[in-house]
Formats: sequence, structure tokens, C-alpha cells
Amino acid sequence: MKQKSPLSPHLEIYTLPLTGLISISHRITGVCLSLGLVLFVCVLTAIASGAQSFAELQQTMNMGIVQLIYLGVIYALSFHLCHGIRHLIWDAGASFDKATMDRYATIELGASVVLTLLVLIFY
Repeated sequence: MKQKSPLSPHLEIYTLPLTGLISISHRITGVCLSLGLVLFVCVLTAIASGAQSFAELQQTMNMGIVQLIYLGVIYALSFHLCHGIRHLIWDAGASFDKATMDRYATIELGASVVLTLLVLIFY
């Protein structure tokens, strides 16, 4: 009887490096920002539609799920900004060794959380 072997054993032992996960996250936050921009246009449309629409918008914005989406968009913006700064450093031709790239990725994650918290504190 033939023994069945796994198709791709490398997938079981390979893990993405932190910089790879950050790169994928950067793309995901870019999509989230695009969706957030659509929501922002909907908010502006509701504001421009008059007092009744604005009152309904305020009630909607106080819902927990909407505030969670708002938090996600703010974090996506902060993360995208921090990753863009890291790309500017790379464009200057610096920081391509693995240890520095991992350190900058960690700093990028921390800075995006701090920026999100600052927005929430001063909001």
C-alpha cells in the first residue's frame, strides 16, 4: 500500500518573517483606507443633506460597531503612514540588514498604535 506524503512540506516549516507580515498588512490597510474613504464621502453627503440627515448620522456614529470601524480606519491610517516613512528610509538606501529591518518593523507597529491612541485621546 502506498503511503501518502504531504504535497508541500515546506509550508509546514516555513514562517513569514516579520517584514513579510508587515508588507502584507500594509496592503490590507491600503484597502481599508479605500473603504474608509467611501464611508467618509457618505458622511459628507449626509452632512450636506440637511439637519435631519445630520441627526441620523450622529445617531449612527454613536453605535458600537461604527465606532469600531472608525477605530480600524484610524489604525489603518496610522499604520499606513508609519510604513510609508519606513519606505522613505529604504528609498534613501539605508537599513537593509535583517536586524535593522526587524527593529524598524517593531518600531513601526508600536508607533502606529501610539498614533492611534493619541488620536483617540485628543478626539
